[in-house]
Amino acid sequence: MNRFLLGLLGLVLMLAGAFAVAVHYGFVPQADRSDALLPGTALPQTWVLWVIAAAAVVIALLCLRWLTAQIPRRKVASWRWADEAGTTRITTATATAPFAEEVTAYPGVRKVEASLTGPHTAPSLALVVRAHGDADLRGIRRRIDDEGLPRLREALGTPGLHATVEFRMSPSKADARVR
Repeated sequence: MNRFLLGLLGLVLMLAGAFAVAVHYGFVPQADRSDALLPGTALPQTWVLWVIAAAAVVIALLCLRWLTAQIPRRKVASWRWADEAGTTRITTATATAPFAEEVTAYPGVRKVEASLTGPHTAPSLALVVRAHGDADLRGIRRRIDDEGLPRLREALGTPGLHATVEFRMSPSKADARVR
């Protein structure tokens, strides 16, 4: 809904701008380009202009903030262990890639996005599991808890690894064939 409304607003603004350009160049015979846009010629008081300018700056900053929030951020974190044998460094994306591939192979799972956050002493795993509409979500979650997570905890040496799982559903294979 958000994208639809933004697209609709953008379309309306583009049409309004195109209409203004068409009137300026005389392409619209019903509109006289020498006419005033608004009735009256008196300028508003100075404080009104300052309020309008301040509101425009605030709106522009809010729009910039919204625009920067749309940029996907993938912070690549790395963990480092040091001992007498040397130093080991691994990115969290590398650590979760085999786990995500394993979960993707479960029945009903279409795609898995896994991200590790926090320090290697107290990590947290966030999973976004995209599943088919007819998938057994309880079965998938059970397999993650019973098979996948214990192996990942053992591989990383982090017995306290906590995981949150978010399921996103897509149409089942049968539904896709009907359309």
